[in-house]
Amino acid sequence: MTIAEPIRVIGGGLAGTEAAWQIAQAGIPVILTEMRPLRQSPAHHTEHLAELVCSNSFGAQSSDRASGLLHTELRQLGSIIIGLADHHAVPAGGALAVDRAVFSRDLTERLASHPLITLERAEVRQLPTTGITVLTTGPLTSPDLADDLRQLTGMEYMSFFDAASPIVVGESINDAIAFRASRYDKGEAAYLNCPMTRDQYLHFWHALCAAEQAELKDFERETAKFFEACLPIEEMARRGEDTMRYGPLKPVGLFDARLGDFRDPDNKAKKPYAVVQLRQEDKAGHLWNLVGFQTNLRWGEQKRVFRLIPGLENAEFVRMGVMHRNTFINAPELLHPTLQFKSRSHLLAAGQLVGTEGYTAAAAGGWLAGTNAARLALGQPLVQLPVTTMMGALFDFISSASPKHFQPMPPNFGIIPDLPHRIRNKQERYGHYRDRALADLTTWVQATQPALPVSSSPVALELHLHR
Repeated sequence: MTIAEPIRVIGGGLAGTEAAWQIAQAGIPVILTEMRPLRQSPAHHTEHLAELVCSNSFGAQSSDRASGLLHTELRQLGSIIIGLADHHAVPAGGALAVDRAVFSRDLTERLASHPLITLERAEVRQLPTTGITVLTTGPLTSPDLADDLRQLTGMEYMSFFDAASPIVVGESINDAIAFRASRYDKGEAAYLNCPMTRDQYLHFWHALCAAEQAELKDFERETAKFFEACLPIEEMARRGEDTMRYGPLKPVGLFDARLGDFRDPDNKAKKPYAVVQLRQEDKAGHLWNLVGFQTNLRWGEQKRVFRLIPGLENAEFVRMGVMHRNTFINAPELLHPTLQFKSRSHLLAAGQLVGTEGYTAAAAGGWLAGTNAARLALGQPLVQLPVTTMMGALFDFISSASPKHFQPMPPNFGIIPDLPHRIRNKQERYGHYRDRALADLTTWVQATQPALPVSSSPVALELHLHR
């Protein structure tokens, strides 16, 4: 079946190229629009599609790691991004890393030569109001298009500077120290609270003030000045010894019920000098966000300093705190799990714009948005992947998280549904997650996409690319 009207994909990054490829492989013409080189972004240096601007690594290869499982799922689904990453891999220990220049150039050439893909070099200033569109403009969406997107979504649903706190795995928090409570016992005990003595607080404060920050890029410094209300925790600490205690570490109204009620005059237990609160990040309570801990510290420094907090000495971080230029939408408020906009069903989005983090997650979003755009054009039911897969769990999370506190999320096992039986050993548990995910994905592919390739080895890739 040939579709006369092409689908538009706006943005030639990892998500956009994957989306365009999947649409074309479904037999539907697609116009892929990339503004470079007519208009360069502050971070890019070439005109090639899917230029890797931060690193040449797609993350850990092993399928019992979150990124590696996502690689494996995308191979099974016929991803061009992961297929070419495998094809242009360079030695990188346990990671999938590529020769970035060759990778981007080869990808550009393959898309430009596809008979159903028109590669257009132009800046899109407004969202199309007719036809099917996939928006994949990433964290550096141009100002005019960002303004148009704001009008569609509402200003409150856009962020132009990603100031986010670290997220840790719940089971890595020491529950012998941390206690559940809400301030003044209002509502249910919704927060985990890590209490500090004065000595513990001062030790943490000195370490935080001395910790090394990451450098903001020039174009990010210009944006950061507007975020006085969202100060990095280290900057707050440097403004005075007690600044944090009057801010996010305020101990007032927080009581550990295991020690009795601090309001009871007969209770001799000491009131905490400071308290670090963690807020539940997902429906299952596997992930917890350090409240008020947006930070620009280097990642190694974050782990070192934040593990000084009582109860977090063995914390496992699934997302580090960040402060950088990053345009993203409030996906839980705006998107269906199919990556369609709720207010405009013929508009889909993917990549960092929807609140996923990392190269592989961008490719996964591109695959889903492109596949669903094609199915929309063909009049077929749209698809969602099983939530037991890393892809399915990731897009379920971004479409169902709390809109009030939504921040971008990388692939991680904390968003995967529990196994039927608890497995305490982490590596063994992750292996069971992997086995279940790949079995469920195989069943799903057989039921919904029987024509998809099951491998993207170089030989199978070549056959798939030129079929």
